[in-house]
Amino acid sequence: MASFSMISASSQLYIPKKLAFPIRCSSASSSPSISTQSSSLKFDLKTYWTTLIADMNQKLHEAIPIRYPEQIYQSMRYSVLADGAKRASPVMCVAACELFGGNRLAAFPTACALEMVHAASLIHDDLPCMDDDPSRRGQPSNHTIYGDDMAILAGDALFPLGFQHIVSNTPSNLVPEPRLLRVITEIAQTVGSTGMAAGQFLDLEGGPEAVEFAQEKKFGEMSQCSAVCGGLLGGAEDDELDRLRRYGRAVGVLYRVVDDILEEKMKGGDDGDGEGKKKGFSYVKMYGLEKAMEVAEQLKTKAKQELDGFEKYGDGVVPLYSFVDYAVDRGFSVS
Repeated sequence: MASFSMISASSQLYIPKKLAFPIRCSSASSSPSISTQSSSLKFDLKTYWTTLIADMNQKLHEAIPIRYPEQIYQSMRYSVLADGAKRASPVMCVAACELFGGNRLAAFPTACALEMVHAASLIHDDLPCMDDDPSRRGQPSNHTIYGDDMAILAGDALFPLGFQHIVSNTPSNLVPEPRLLRVITEIAQTVGSTGMAAGQFLDLEGGPEAVEFAQEKKFGEMSQCSAVCGGLLGGAEDDELDRLRRYGRAVGVLYRVVDDILEEKMKGGDDGDGEGKKKGFSYVKMYGLEKAMEVAEQLKTKAKQELDGFEKYGDGVVPLYSFVDYAVDRGFSVS
């Protein structure tokens, strides 16, 4: 059995071969201040998250009006405005912006764009030629309703619309142009051939040795991008952006690993026949449940250690700490 090692040098998420303890839900990191731990326990993440979801849903509704050709816009809206959307990327972007004293109004256009490109990637991932998933967010996948051709067009249209939305709607008095250019570059790199596209390629074609890299690129990249974009919009320094980058990547992969663990426990170890569906690689499938739990614990610790460097911002960092615990314990539903 192969041991865990990080394939991507840029990720900086070292996974040890063996940890001495299983995953512990909702535990604090090894060295945050006592006041931060206390605030994290009192912080109401569900209210924070669901309030932002309501704001984001309204802004996304306004950002994608029905125009000609109507069927493309209907297909775009179907996926972007799905009731089951958690809006994790937009919420993380806003939280990171507010950490550095940024106005959330400065973050909303980019947060909308992140949701657009995320939805576009899901539309394409679900296609029969990719992961062949018949459902998404509790409803039929886009291509099952609108057809493969319209689903491809909807995804193609959402990617550039996200960039256009950032440029057209970000208040210039809140975000200087150089910062905005860095945000656009960050998103472009995330969805491109070295980012999420590379992850999907490896998910389809790679061998067992590529599982970590594929999951980092498919899930870690988007979370990393969301945190970094929020930091850019809020005026974070370069060293702070580096911390956000490592934090976001750890949280994104952590969420996916925990999903793998929960799915394995729900099915009781029965792999099924996989008929009619091309399932991507998972940590549990490749290395077993125990090793996946070890990885989840290490990722949780890594994410919180990165946040310890933001102690000077006081309680402003608490939402980001809470996202780490939520990734593990899933203590409530936001969809």
